[in-house]
Amino acid sequence: MAQYELLLPKMGESVAEATVIKWVKQPGDSIDLDDTILEIATDKVDSEVPSPVAGKLVKQLFAADEVAQVGDVIAIIETEGGETSTTEAPVVEKPIAEEKTETIPGIAQLPSENTTAATDFSSSDRFYSPLVKSIAAQENISLAELDAIKGSGADGRLNKDDLLDYIANKNGASPILTKTVIITAPTPPTNQTAENKTSSAAPVVNKTSTTSVGGGDEIIEMDRMRKLIADHMVMSKTTSPHVTSFVEADVTNMVLWRNKVKNSFEKRENEKITFTPIFVEAVAKAIKDFPMINVSVNGTQIIKKRDINIGMAAALPSGNLIVPVIRNADQLNLVGLTKAVNDLAARARNSKLKPDETQGGTFTLTNVGSFGNVMGTPIINQPQVAILAVGAIKKKPAVLETEHGDVIAIRHMMFLSLSYDHRVVDGSLGGMFVRRVADYLEGWDLNREI
Repeated sequence: MAQYELLLPKMGESVAEATVIKWVKQPGDSIDLDDTILEIATDKVDSEVPSPVAGKLVKQLFAADEVAQVGDVIAIIETEGGETSTTEAPVVEKPIAEEKTETIPGIAQLPSENTTAATDFSSSDRFYSPLVKSIAAQENISLAELDAIKGSGADGRLNKDDLLDYIANKNGASPILTKTVIITAPTPPTNQTAENKTSSAAPVVNKTSTTSVGGGDEIIEMDRMRKLIADHMVMSKTTSPHVTSFVEADVTNMVLWRNKVKNSFEKRENEKITFTPIFVEAVAKAIKDFPMINVSVNGTQIIKKRDINIGMAAALPSGNLIVPVIRNADQLNLVGLTKAVNDLAARARNSKLKPDETQGGTFTLTNVGSFGNVMGTPIINQPQVAILAVGAIKKKPAVLETEHGDVIAIRHMMFLSLSYDHRVVDGSLGGMFVRRVADYLEGWDLNREI
């Protein structure tokens, strides 16, 4: 009998570790080729790990909720044969075009007040995941200090929990991985005493509020994804000063056109055409008109993105949200966008997305109208600088200008709301961009061929 060492597979360009959710197969269970052995989770996506061989599961090397690094041996499988070998679980990956960025001339040379010099990890013999490196940089932990921390991972590797425990013990409190804003009281009147001045000028310390729980209340622990979403939303609000601009659009032609072509389109393409690919097309066109919406911020640097990769927020059966990304959306026609939208949405609902398919977005679209909402004020998906919410399409009376004078007619109306990072997107740019998206939707050609 031979033994196969099953490795945690590579799951994407920037994914270095995964959490074991549960073991589908237990020691002693028979395994057929391509049987699912365990389920794992990265920061965004849950995946199944299939077996590349047939045999019997002998040993599980990671328990549920433990974090494994890419390349770690996660299981031992006994097979027919005479040699012990190592294999990596097969994972099919789509080739992803390299993202090109452009730095705005005259800004790249400016020093950043909020960043520290990058640590050179090449001088260390120890492996550190990108997440550990990021936390260490944010907490100003030197490489020498990092090397001295005892790791609990395989071969003594340092994982996220080890580092967070070290920071908590070092600071005597739970580590905070987001920027902390200290609010000071306003300057007291001039006739205040010195003692009162000292008291008033002291910073206000933010304390965690305690919530009382009654006998009939139910306590629900956040799941892993909800915790990640919560952290990401708080980080976004503390990073970017949010401003939201609204536009109401008359999308009657768009609605009538879709009603006209949807049956023939589904019969021809075996795909349902929704409004989402139409919105994505309009956004991609507007980004080409206003490319400074398609940027990110690094300290005092503005990074202008060459590729237009549009994320679309999708609701999961659990109630959580995930944002798969349509890459190079400006290069797809409406048929291609429809197929991409339907494919990503279906696989998102069934937890079949690949880790890379939720990364690399440069702009996000969210459809609050799918919940019956007419408008919303969405939170920016960092490190992007803008997110567009489209509301429900409602029939409303509207004033139309004709050659014979103004008339009131029943029209299909909807609100668009754009939240943007006011550090780099001014009201003029944000307002013109959302207006341009509305113009593309309002100017829809009723005779367009698809």
